Amino acid sequence: MSHQRIHTEERPFSCSHCTKSFRRSSQLWTHQRVHTGEKPFTCTVCGKGFTQLSSLQAHQRVHAGERLFTCSVCEKRFTQLSSLLRHKVTHTNERPFKCTDCGSGFKRASDLRDHQRIHTGERPFTCSICRKGFTQLSNLLRHNLTHTQEKSFKCSDCGSGFRSSQELRIHQRIHTEERPFSCSHCTKGFRTSSNLWAHHQVHTLGGSSTCSVGGRVSLSHPAC
Repeated sequence: MSHQRIHTEERPFSCSHCTKSFRRSSQLWTHQRVHTGEKPFTCTVCGKGFTQLSSLQAHQRVHAGERLFTCSVCEKRFTQLSSLLRHKVTHTNERPFKCTDCGSGFKRASDLRDHQRIHTGERPFTCSICRKGFTQLSNLLRHNLTHTQEKSFKCSDCGSGFRSSQELRIHQRIHTEERPFSCSHCTKGFRTSSNLWAHHQVHTLGGSSTCSVGGRVSLSHPAC
């Protein structure tokens, strides 16, 4: 019965917190942890909690140093397949997922789905402490850290602390000099996608020596 729903697209199990629905009750049960904050799977090395066993298993590769997934373009290696797939779009500027409201293009369907909440006003992810709502789970997780001020992610090179693994990963590019985001117009590389976007305004504005950062034109901003 559960398998046949793949063909019928039937999703009888609906989340009471948001608009998502699922084919199996187990999928709904796992999804609801997003709203409840429950993380029953805990890493025995660092104590970090996860909502799914598969997420814990992928995380444990960080401690083991395993990087099983390799980019076929630049040969960079990743601990998770999802990280490799996100990385691959840095090698192409294709944005096949279009917003029907404003025409903005996105590289991933999930990015388009998150963006569309700007138009709908939907904020399905709610802070259990202050009840503030967010359009994306990642924004909620970052916000949660403002209540604890905890900076548990430490840089092994300089000792700086960060609130999330993403912030640490971006910081470490200062030490490795990695610039994974490349401009398709001039091949210049950047540490973050936001810096690449800011640099793109150089070409959008039709200039070659100025860079638009934060709504201002700059000649020396580090993003340029």
